[in-house]
Amino acid sequence: MKTLLLNASKPEDVETAAKIIREGGLVGMPTETVYGLAANALDGDAVKRIFIAKGRPQDNPLIVHISKFEQIYRLTKDTPESAKELAAAYWPGPMTMVLEKSDIIPEVTCAGLPTVGIRFPSHPAAQALITASGVPIAAPSANISGLPSTTTAEHVMRDMDGKIDAVLDGGPCGVGVESTIVSLASNPPRLLRPGGITLEQLRAVLGRVDVDNAVMHPLPKGAKPLSPGMKYKHYSPKANVIILDGNEEAYVRYVNAHAQPGVAALCYCGEEKMLQVPAVCYGGEKDYRAQARGLFDSLRHLDDIGAQTVFARCPEPKGVGLAVYNRLMRAAGFEVRRIE
Repeated sequence: MKTLLLNASKPEDVETAAKIIREGGLVGMPTETVYGLAANALDGDAVKRIFIAKGRPQDNPLIVHISKFEQIYRLTKDTPESAKELAAAYWPGPMTMVLEKSDIIPEVTCAGLPTVGIRFPSHPAAQALITASGVPIAAPSANISGLPSTTTAEHVMRDMDGKIDAVLDGGPCGVGVESTIVSLASNPPRLLRPGGITLEQLRAVLGRVDVDNAVMHPLPKGAKPLSPGMKYKHYSPKANVIILDGNEEAYVRYVNAHAQPGVAALCYCGEEKMLQVPAVCYGGEKDYRAQARGLFDSLRHLDDIGAQTVFARCPEPKGVGLAVYNRLMRAAGFEVRRIE
């Protein structure tokens, strides 16, 4: 098929994209986190096309996007008061709530789970598309499954051209990593995936919030993922990523000692001038939000320069940095070398 490239600033293009959604098609949709591969969440056949286009495993649930809080009641059962409190604090925004699903959501959307992730994105183009289509939208990241997520329309076209109906270009994504996922279907609430809303922000509203073991560690073999992003290896470039855990001096010394053709570095900005291999920086050492914005684009750029082995600077798992740590660990398949 021919993939249309549409402009999110043009109302007629938003309506074209909405018509595609209503008719069961697929659209690359901008959000504040990453670009999503959008389809009618209530149309099981349309949702199946998402899995086919991405090559996504069928056991990996999707997030359902809405454009008004009140839409949550049709999609979930017994919505708790805590959902209203979280929404008042952080919606619209980069946060997904996992709740018991209603019967109108097809099993394929939730990978057979009794729960569903719901998100109200803050990106105006995403809100406009959801409203214009008149249906809740299921939208995982608009990349080939396993590759780094897409944060620009160009990324989406690179992965999905000819596989989907259209891409709605809304510019680069501001957050750069997928939404925070918190389960309100468990007691106490549980952080399933870190993102732009931090663990500290969740606890400010909910009090106790436990952190799922899969945030920092591989999902046990055979375990069913409770949310997107919990798979063992994910977000990965073609290059083999190895995380180096140590200070700047140790990192520079280790990388330079292993300099050879095909080796590259993923480092903090300012460190590239000290390295004897091609280097891509993904943000300042303490600027966790810049790291989040830059991570996926940097991982894709490493493929562009032909890197075969990438030595990545280990991010600090604090605040939004926890989301960067989580994504980079999965991109590396949890291969970490402690260096001194």
